[in-house]
Amino acid sequence: MQLDLTSGNIYQKMFRFAVPYLTACFLQSFYGMADLFIAGRFNGAAVVSAVSIGSQVMHFLTVVIVGAAMGTTIMISRAVGGKDKEGAAKAIGGSVLVFSVIAVFLTAVLILTADGALAMLKTPPEAFRPARDYLLICIFGVPFITAYNVISGIFRGAGDTKSPMLFVALAGIINIGADYILIGLVGMGAAGAAAATVGAQAFSVLLALAAMVRRGIGIRMSGKYFRPDRNVIRRILGIGLPISCQEGFIQISFLVITAIANSRGVHVAAAVGIVEKIISFLFLVPGAMLSTVSAMAAQNAGAGFHDRAKRTLSGGNRVCAIYGFVVFVIAQLAAEPIVSMFVPGEPEVVRLGGQYFRTYAIDCMIAGIHFCFSGYFSAYGRSVYSFVHNVISIVTIRIPGAWLASVLWPETLYALGIAAPLGSALSVVLCVYFYRRLWTSAAEEQVLQKNL
Repeated sequence: MQLDLTSGNIYQKMFRFAVPYLTACFLQSFYGMADLFIAGRFNGAAVVSAVSIGSQVMHFLTVVIVGAAMGTTIMISRAVGGKDKEGAAKAIGGSVLVFSVIAVFLTAVLILTADGALAMLKTPPEAFRPARDYLLICIFGVPFITAYNVISGIFRGAGDTKSPMLFVALAGIINIGADYILIGLVGMGAAGAAAATVGAQAFSVLLALAAMVRRGIGIRMSGKYFRPDRNVIRRILGIGLPISCQEGFIQISFLVITAIANSRGVHVAAAVGIVEKIISFLFLVPGAMLSTVSAMAAQNAGAGFHDRAKRTLSGGNRVCAIYGFVVFVIAQLAAEPIVSMFVPGEPEVVRLGGQYFRTYAIDCMIAGIHFCFSGYFSAYGRSVYSFVHNVISIVTIRIPGAWLASVLWPETLYALGIAAPLGSALSVVLCVYFYRRLWTSAAEEQVLQKNL
């Protein structure tokens, strides 16, 4: 199932890697949206708001774990590109040790801070209890979230994106079926949505472990690779932590915007929560291109094919720009009908959601470009560049812009939606600067080669 990304047509290899990855992300996001969709069919705005708020907290946690797991994927990709199977085995063993500790730590912290997190998000009073039920149940699924994303990172580092796609497809079927039973037939509301999600996550982990044990990934493992190796752990965290922190800051900005929206009432909270779900779904393509560019560039960097890595970045940017334009046009033509699919009986939520969606959709044309740059920087061990441009964007534009929009235009959500694309535009400018800095001289290229 491995895929050699160092030769052949770049676009063909990109799509062979990206399509299964994108399909897996699509299915994962789809069954996440199913919680909101099915909750809206059987419950009112309070439960919809509770599910959207609780799922945003869990999405925050998930993207932080996924970001950290990028260290695993990139280290394995480099080793595969350089034909270093022992290096890949060490990366796998080190990742298992690191993320086992992380899973336990995160579970404990979230149990202690669940109520505080919902209060900080200014959860509407009528939605607080169901949001708390949703969040506490999902917290017990943190070890499964961590395990699934690390195992998937291992497969993808070896060039296999098809296996994770199959795991999540089967889990999605279970999740949607359980949603209808627990939310619709049993009437558990937000708690039922959470229970269905955790059950599906557990199933996907068991399936992934069974596949890894039964047929392997082309890398032989033994007990010696599961012993602590300071150098391996340092490299995994050195790549993964800046990406994780970057994703964390991005999600914090989303949560701050959610808190601003929640303070304006349950209808605005539900509208913003639904659109955030839609946007996270639409951003699956840029997210898939980020992972594709990082894996392809890492394999080519490990093999010493730096020009091919640069062409991979250019190809990813083109794909994201075209996709973003198509999404933007669709959003201008059909914003309200799309939002109404989630809350057909809430016309005020639909009206506000349509406003927010139309301006937020501009970001689809811009964000994919800095996503691809972030993947490229990570492949070369410069994930700190991604962290820096995202933090600057968040601190100077995204959060202040959202707050200012709510103060100056409280009667509409059009202005609130424009903060994200303005922040992404600044990120693109900074990414171009960092890219030029990365390749300013032949001496720098030699330094990069030694660091791989």
